[in-house]
Amino acid sequence: MESSIFIVPNGTFIAELVAFVLVLLVVAKYLVPTVNRELQARQEAIRAQLAAADEAKAEAQLDEERRREALEEARMRAREIVEQAQRTAERLAADAHTRGEQEYERLLSSAQEQVRLARQRALEEAAQRLGEVVVDVVERIIGREMDAAAHADLIDAAVSALAGEPSVVES
Repeated sequence: MESSIFIVPNGTFIAELVAFVLVLLVVAKYLVPTVNRELQARQEAIRAQLAAADEAKAEAQLDEERRREALEEARMRAREIVEQAQRTAERLAADAHTRGEQEYERLLSSAQEQVRLARQRALEEAAQRLGEVVVDVVERIIGREMDAAAHADLIDAAVSALAGEPSVVES
C-alpha cells in the first residue's frame, strides 16, 4: 500500500481546488451582482420609506399645529360670541328695565291724573249739591225764594270754601 504524503497534493485535491475556484468565479460573476442589486434596491426602498416616514411625520406635525391653531381660534371666537351675548343680554335687560320704568311712570301719571279728575268731579258735584242744599236751607229759613244773582253768589262762595279759597260773600 502506498502511503501518501499529506503535504504533497495529489490529483484529487487539485481537481477539487479547480472546481472550487470555478464555482467561486461563477458565484462572483453571476450571483454576487444579482444579490448586490437586490440589496441596493432593498436599501433604496428602505431609504424611500424612511424619507416618506419623515415627510409624513413632518406633515403630521404641521397638521397638529394647524389643528391647535384652529382650536385656539375657535376658542377665541367662542369667547367673543359669549362676551357679545352677555353684552346683548345686559343691553336687553337695561332696555327692559328702562321700558318698565317708563311704563311705571306712565301708569303712575295716568293714575294720578285719574285721581285728580275724580277728585275734581267729586268737588264739583259736592259744590253743586251743596249749593242746592244751601239754597234750599236759605229759602226755608228766609221763607222766600232767592233770585238768580244771589243764588250764583252763594254757590260761588260755597265752591270757594270747598276749594280752600277765601271768598267775600255779598249780602
